Amino acid sequence: MPRDGKTTQRVARRGRRRRGDSAEEVVPSAPAFITRTAPTYEYLSNEGLQRIEDEAERLLVEIGIEFRDYPPTLDVFKKAGADVRGELVRFQPGMCREIITKSAPQSFTQLSRNPDRNVKIGKEAMVFSPLYGAPFVRSLDIDRRFATIEDFNNFVKLSQLTPNMHHTGGTICEPTDIPVSKRHLDMVYGHIRYSDKPYMGAVTSGWQAEDSIRMTEMVFGKNVVDKDCCILAMINPTSPLVYDKDALESLHVYAAHGQGSVVTPFIIAGASGPVTPASMLAQLLAEALAGMALAQLIRPGAPVIFGINSMGLNMRTGAPVRFDESWKCVLACGQLARRLGVPFRCGGSSSTSKIPDAQAGYESALYLNYTVQSGVNFLIHAAGSLELGLCISYEKFVLDCEMLGAVTRMVEGIDFSDDAFALNDYVETGPGGNFLSAPHTLARYKTAFFDSELYDSLSFEQWHDAGSMDSAVRANAAVKSRLSDFEAPPIDASLDDALLDFISRRKAELPDSYA
Repeated sequence: MPRDGKTTQRVARRGRRRRGDSAEEVVPSAPAFITRTAPTYEYLSNEGLQRIEDEAERLLVEIGIEFRDYPPTLDVFKKAGADVRGELVRFQPGMCREIITKSAPQSFTQLSRNPDRNVKIGKEAMVFSPLYGAPFVRSLDIDRRFATIEDFNNFVKLSQLTPNMHHTGGTICEPTDIPVSKRHLDMVYGHIRYSDKPYMGAVTSGWQAEDSIRMTEMVFGKNVVDKDCCILAMINPTSPLVYDKDALESLHVYAAHGQGSVVTPFIIAGASGPVTPASMLAQLLAEALAGMALAQLIRPGAPVIFGINSMGLNMRTGAPVRFDESWKCVLACGQLARRLGVPFRCGGSSSTSKIPDAQAGYESALYLNYTVQSGVNFLIHAAGSLELGLCISYEKFVLDCEMLGAVTRMVEGIDFSDDAFALNDYVETGPGGNFLSAPHTLARYKTAFFDSELYDSLSFEQWHDAGSMDSAVRANAAVKSRLSDFEAPPIDASLDDALLDFISRRKAELPDSYA
């Protein structure tokens, strides 16, 4: 299969010509986020959901959760009336739920540098965000290797370019060529400089979270950040039933500034949680309730998102798997989030496959299907994931984005307006007629169906004459073309200078550390 640079450029140009589009029209305009009209899938009965909620309460009341190495958290819970003994906190029955429902918003808007790209998170709104946290990258031209800041910025650019990605996420991939103590500065800058969509900040320490807030204040203004959500943070408990210092420091920083916390327990069945989905769900809910309640106690009204990340464990090999039981948890947690009245986060398009092959396509499509049916509001890991998120693939990223486009058409439902019906065409065409050239068809044929740039729908002869390329080769061509033609969205020169100066000063203050 041809993979040279000239071939990839020809493929990209051929794709544009085939559609009659100019280069400027490759990326169509699209809403900043999805407003779904399609119904969610109510997987569990009310009785089943109530049982899960009751078991989660038992964990919070009888077992408790440890909040380690950060005394301010213990002070917050003690003041609220929880039973605090050392670092173990036990809650009064219904305490966390009451705190959350009293002040946590059911939906909120996250601002972006371009106001046209502000996103709503919660209720009927859906927002897609890239893979988060991959240490490795690969493509047809790159053997699997550690990610760099160039890779990170490339994926921010690809996220900016696709209308099907509404958010540039957080640590899309780890830039391992920059010290751990400093890389958060380059990542937040990359989000701001190469995209004007919303983004996430650093969460590996309190001071890195503070740096993310300072840079965001430079973009939006301190007064705006104080009253609006301008940045999100991924807050992960250390399952089972523990929050560590890094998560707690970060949660305190973001909540105190009124910014959004995506509180996401990560449970591996049979390892960091029980092996059955019912018990996993109870633990997921208990851990999430504790974190979201903490955010509300720190600053009532601070946005929180109930997130989950769950997977099984292959007991023969010890490898994690993303099949059946974790998909059940996704569907059930969507219902639990709606009953609680907070936005829901899950993901996405993950696969255990090592390359963007058939297995990757099957697993990603199935997982995405259940995710969308769950009523997800903030979908992380929407594109690029291989090895269950350990590796991000350039080709899979753009292929997954095509799948997101098809999903968007699905959840938007069916138009039942008078204009959507074609009665006049029936009058003109008559029984046994052909609608190919009917006025109703001609007025809508460009947008009537989802049209993928990368999924092939040519005849065999056309496909053969075009080079017999599979989807990965077409995706490779698209990646190269898009990155080659990329133009960063405009940014005020004084803001850019101020950000770079801040980064330079902070790096001079921080020690190099790769651990």
